[in-house]
Amino acid sequence: MKIKLLFAVLFALSANMLSQVATVSSPDESIKVNVKITDRIYYDLVVDGVETMWYSPISMTTDKGILGHNPTLLKQSTTSEDKTIKTVWGIRSEVKDQYNELTLDFKGGYSLIFRMYNDGIAYRFKTSLKGDLIVYDEEVEYRFWENHKMLSHVVDSYTTSFEKLYTRQTLREVTPDNLISLPSAIIADNIRLTVLESDLFNYPGMYLSKSINHAHRSYLTAKFAKYPTEWVQNNFRLKITERANYIAKTTGTRVFPWRAISIARSDIEMADSDLVYKLARPSQIDASWVKPGKVAWDWWNALNLQGVDFETGINDKTYEYFIDFAARNNIEYVIMDEGWSDQFDVLLPTPMIDMEHLTQYAKDKGVKLILWAVWHTIDKQYKEAFELFERWGIAGVKIDFIDRDDQIAIEFYERMVKEAAKHHLLIDYHGCSKPTGMHRTYPNLINYEGVHGGEYNKFNNEQTPSHNVDLVFTRMMAGPIDYTPGAMSNSTQGDYHVSYYNPKSMGTRCHQLGMFVAYYAPLQMLCDAPTAYEKYPDILQFLSEVPTTWDETKAIEGEVGEYVVIARKKGEDWYIGGLNNWTEREVKINLSQILDEDNYKASLLIDGVNANRNAEDYQSIQKNATNKDVLTVTMKKGGGFVIRLTK
Repeated sequence: MKIKLLFAVLFALSANMLSQVATVSSPDESIKVNVKITDRIYYDLVVDGVETMWYSPISMTTDKGILGHNPTLLKQSTTSEDKTIKTVWGIRSEVKDQYNELTLDFKGGYSLIFRMYNDGIAYRFKTSLKGDLIVYDEEVEYRFWENHKMLSHVVDSYTTSFEKLYTRQTLREVTPDNLISLPSAIIADNIRLTVLESDLFNYPGMYLSKSINHAHRSYLTAKFAKYPTEWVQNNFRLKITERANYIAKTTGTRVFPWRAISIARSDIEMADSDLVYKLARPSQIDASWVKPGKVAWDWWNALNLQGVDFETGINDKTYEYFIDFAARNNIEYVIMDEGWSDQFDVLLPTPMIDMEHLTQYAKDKGVKLILWAVWHTIDKQYKEAFELFERWGIAGVKIDFIDRDDQIAIEFYERMVKEAAKHHLLIDYHGCSKPTGMHRTYPNLINYEGVHGGEYNKFNNEQTPSHNVDLVFTRMMAGPIDYTPGAMSNSTQGDYHVSYYNPKSMGTRCHQLGMFVAYYAPLQMLCDAPTAYEKYPDILQFLSEVPTTWDETKAIEGEVGEYVVIARKKGEDWYIGGLNNWTEREVKINLSQILDEDNYKASLLIDGVNANRNAEDYQSIQKNATNKDVLTVTMKKGGGFVIRLTK
């Protein structure tokens, strides 16, 4: 018996000696990662002293071997950083970039880098291998002890518009058939973990699913689109007909995308995250010419102008009206969406418009034009098109229907913004995947869609106020969001109907106005017709003055799917935006959270007393305010509000 016991002790000691452990903590020491090196590389996650995630494996299968299997650690080192990032544009003018970093160098020409922030963690592979590298797969797992709740963006396939509603499920309800696009939030009792990725270049985007081997456990595993090898054109999209057996073919010496987890202790902390931005590479271009702003948009309202003396549509008179409207109301841009040119030849404008005339007309009025294009069309013609657009004085291109994030698509995203920057063109991606920090690296990438946004009011009844609230705590954690708000035709919960040519929104008018502050969109669309706004001078004044980028942001209060209140500062003015679900509620905003001791003028656009019966009912209120005041606002069913505080 004693001999058996001694053998067991010696075996345990021997096993422990073979398990090398490295540890790194966040600067405030509230978050810790332990790395265990045995037959593979594993890491756990400890938050506030509690092991939140069990030891999860990391590896990469390549044509040069499996990085992370039978690893031999050669060296480990740690560094710390405490600096400030001055943003080109953002939700704040300065981002605090404080972290501790652990680098583990392994035999075989690869390293793992762990970076620890006070609000999240991230790791990435770094390789120093000769020649090209084929990556067959990357092992990313998240192993949790408990069956936590999730907010999952489940898509149909690797060819998707990335415009689904968020699904509420638990970790164990995720199946191997599920394909979950990021961001994806995991909600425990006292912590919220959001899976993200950043600095994604020349590599496919990551999805979450469930391994067949762990189908009944609280584990998540990563999936990646295989490299496309054959495709056929299917109208605006390219349909993939064949894929390789690998996910990426790349250079052997590079860094790979950050696998990141944002960490928050409450819902409202999720609404104010810089993690993806901090992890991205700094700007690679001279961005002094990049000007964020608002856009008068034609497609959602179907060019329906009221009370004019000409027939509206894709013609010079209609676009002149849009340009005049923008010029009168401090709106920097007008977009010419689908229909301005042949859909498969951007060098061939429709005969109903005179582009030379319209571009000069806009220039004379001090307004810039943005043009829409199908992605595979502009990919074939961008050299000639970008030269032509620059000659015309076009400000940017809205590129649509990419609907993928495999390696070819990710390469396209970067190539287009680089080429566009050479011609001083902004890029707004639609039909695209979520932001991964490319907007920091190329600030002329001024916005992304990747959201079930306002356009769906033309197609279905899924655009609920609760969904709109969800977006602040999910999709917007990745970066800017081109939701396209501003509907002036609004409906109560039981009075909504779908109309393509005369669309309306669910929820109140002030719910739509609240989006201009609650949603972060450096290129922000006004989805409704100019004549719809001109009926309401107080609303039009707000839309004329509200910024699209900010010097400071503070998430005030809110709960996932219920409501949210966000405050943002530009110059000396503060704006506060609120969004509500279908449950009427009262919020109290303590102005000491944001104001100094000076006096302010408060301009409020809030739900009217009868907004539960008529969603277009609203009130415009002016009052004085100081940092000692508490503003009480009632958000009606599907309601919202905006407040401007002017010193």
